[in-house]
Amino acid sequence: MIRYFTAGESHGPGLTGIIEGIPAGLPLSEDEIALHLARRQKGYGRGGRMAFEKDRAEIQSGVRFGKTMGSPIGLIMPNRAYEKDDDNWPKVMSKEGDGKDVDPITVPRPGHADLVGNQKYQFGDIRPAIERSSARETAMRVGLCSIARLFLKHFGIEIGGHVIQLGNVGFDGWEQVREMVDPLMKSGAENIFKKADDSEVRCLDENLSQQMVDLIKKKRKEGTSLGGHYEIVVTGLPPGLGSYVHWDRKIGGQIAQTVIGTQAMKGVEIGLGFEAGRRMGHQVHDEIIHQDGEFKRRTNRAGGLEGGMTTGMPLIVRGVMKPIPTMIKPLKTVDINTKKEQDTRYERSDVCALPRAIVVIENVIAPVLANAFLEKYGGDSIKEIEQHYYSDKN
Repeated sequence: MIRYFTAGESHGPGLTGIIEGIPAGLPLSEDEIALHLARRQKGYGRGGRMAFEKDRAEIQSGVRFGKTMGSPIGLIMPNRAYEKDDDNWPKVMSKEGDGKDVDPITVPRPGHADLVGNQKYQFGDIRPAIERSSARETAMRVGLCSIARLFLKHFGIEIGGHVIQLGNVGFDGWEQVREMVDPLMKSGAENIFKKADDSEVRCLDENLSQQMVDLIKKKRKEGTSLGGHYEIVVTGLPPGLGSYVHWDRKIGGQIAQTVIGTQAMKGVEIGLGFEAGRRMGHQVHDEIIHQDGEFKRRTNRAGGLEGGMTTGMPLIVRGVMKPIPTMIKPLKTVDINTKKEQDTRYERSDVCALPRAIVVIENVIAPVLANAFLEKYGGDSIKEIEQHYYSDKN
């Protein structure tokens, strides 16, 4: 089974990651990993750090002659912010010394892990909580998970995402989104992200894209931040991945965990999701048909999952990202030492990170789906899995 780990801090020397469980024989290069790392760094509303961070993951292990070996794959990714040293990061993040010559940060930001992280680990300085809880960690997660995504693509399973709402600007309901998205995904979900990437805010509608950009400009001037809603689509999934037998093997539950386990995510739904609670049964459930020798659904309001298993229809995952808590306009907080009320300190950040966050979610759901695929068609090598999968399809 595929699992992965990340290590590293936002302004430390770099990020490190290991992913294991990738079968032997999968073609893999650093350029393929770099594709989604580059996508993660694009999007209107990003902060100043993106101007100099050009992420590139270096493969340290698990690949020989351009193919995986079945052993753990190790990646490293330097932090250019550390290398620039404009803010004396080697001193601030030093592995040696007692830190007495570094001023502690004692003013926690509402909405971050600052205060609770300090209460948990009793640092007396919230810098460690700031560093590890930062979304900078998602760069390595994208790098590792893009390998699982490449495994899925080898078997015709594609993933793509787009913004459906930013602040109060967005599509008008489920049906309007389907009119825009469904034609794109007929030839694979990657068409969705390729089309969305043409927009500065990764929205498929040009008029809405411009309204979203204008809204970001407005909120930047006001010194505040924006969140929003997004949709991830997966095509090519065979029916029967997951399980209705055990609660912890239901695909929907596993996807929800990995989405909410990503920084700043506050909600997730599959298909119609919460909208299903406002509709009648005949407006929610998908009628079953038999067409071209296969069982299919007339509609896909269930979002490709029934009973915790894939139906063979496109998987549709929607999520909500909160506005970033670090803003130019300060919020009220309390110093952890003096206990006195004061304004939050400003740290460089995005006004809106939603267009970038979509790339993270596209990738982090890949290991969930890859594990379900391996559970059903597994083997130690790509050749063995191909034999199992294609013999089952035929």
